[in-house]
Amino acid sequence: MKTQKSIPTTKVERSAKFVKTGIQIGGNYIKHYSKKLFNPEMDREQLNEDNATDIYKSLSELKGSALKIAQMLSMDKNILPKSYVDKFTQSQYNAPPLSGPLIVRTFTKNFGKTPENIFDSFNLSSSNAASIGQVHQAMLNGKKLAIKIQYPGVGDSISSDLKLVKPFAFRLLGMSERELNIYIKEVEERLLEETDYELEVKRSIEFSEACKNLDHVVFPKYYPALSGKRIITMDWIDGLHLKEFLQTNPSQEVRNKIGQALWDFYNFQQHELRAVHADPHPGNFMITPDENLGVIDFGCIKEMPDDFYYPFFALISTDVINDKNKTIDAFRKLDMIHTDDSPEQIEFYYKSYREMISLFAKPYTSKTFDFSKPDFFEQLYAYGEKISKMPEFKQARGVKHFIYVNRTNFGLYTILHELKATVKTDTFKPNVTA
Repeated sequence: MKTQKSIPTTKVERSAKFVKTGIQIGGNYIKHYSKKLFNPEMDREQLNEDNATDIYKSLSELKGSALKIAQMLSMDKNILPKSYVDKFTQSQYNAPPLSGPLIVRTFTKNFGKTPENIFDSFNLSSSNAASIGQVHQAMLNGKKLAIKIQYPGVGDSISSDLKLVKPFAFRLLGMSERELNIYIKEVEERLLEETDYELEVKRSIEFSEACKNLDHVVFPKYYPALSGKRIITMDWIDGLHLKEFLQTNPSQEVRNKIGQALWDFYNFQQHELRAVHADPHPGNFMITPDENLGVIDFGCIKEMPDDFYYPFFALISTDVINDKNKTIDAFRKLDMIHTDDSPEQIEFYYKSYREMISLFAKPYTSKTFDFSKPDFFEQLYAYGEKISKMPEFKQARGVKHFIYVNRTNFGLYTILHELKATVKTDTFKPNVTA
């Protein structure tokens, strides 16, 4: 893959990139409607393909929060046209990498020394490049290490980038202004944490220690003395990303084993730690040669306060959902039903959200769940498509914690679906009382 020799870091440079992309997209629309004059039956597939290519090219050159938005959207497969999903999925672990000389300069600026002055060897070609940084392999005292280096300017451009990406997100997501503002604010808070590599090392050590007894889940060792604000050094974990792993045609037994490890990893955190690895995209996991799940990134952590955890998980794991008054009370606590709603609105949102929660909770309602069957996902996507067209859902509803908790659980479901895994879902249950 062609390397990138420079990265726009100033607000002016990054703004200019967005303006240029906007002009390209405008040109795509002009071409589309010009052709449609001669072929009224032509669909939007080519337009989506052209727009997705131009937007992804721009975001991948900007890196950082702009590209992170693309990564997040690629996981929400029921939101975007397929062209966007296919293109944006590359940002998970296959974005265009920065060139070796630029990485050395970035490393030296942040660490005070070149990589060759610290490690016995350092591979200038990146192994993986994603939205926030890229990973290089190094050796020190006979040990293979992974060095994650953050792209220059990423941490300083989050707020301004999100303002620039907002018009694109507005058009793609179709959210109301208020809803989009809540979404952007929550994303900004998590991204500010995600670009703090010292915080990530601290959390990585804490979470890997807390989860160390889970079956078939392994973590790298982290080295704080060889890490810093923009650099992380950890053990190298050999293995395959999900897509590569599935190409080896693994047996159903192995699929289930990896799927169970993934389910336990997430539900242990949600219900025992009340904080969860909230970035469940395939680039953050490796399947090792001895068939374990390697977790290689703890940059995005979402904590769940009691006033969210209890009403939300009581709805999906107890008989609360069968009691109308208790369900409405939980919906009020979660800001899904508002204090000024009319009786008719209360009834509408009660029925709509009850149907949504019942769908979402299906894996929790039996001791095992087969994620290979498409019916469950077709129902989820169909319901999401239905409510997206309802005027009643143009108004923002629900506390901000839903953004990352829903993303986490749907991301988990999606990976399990790709694995075609059947898992035991009662290993770590929600700790709530009806």
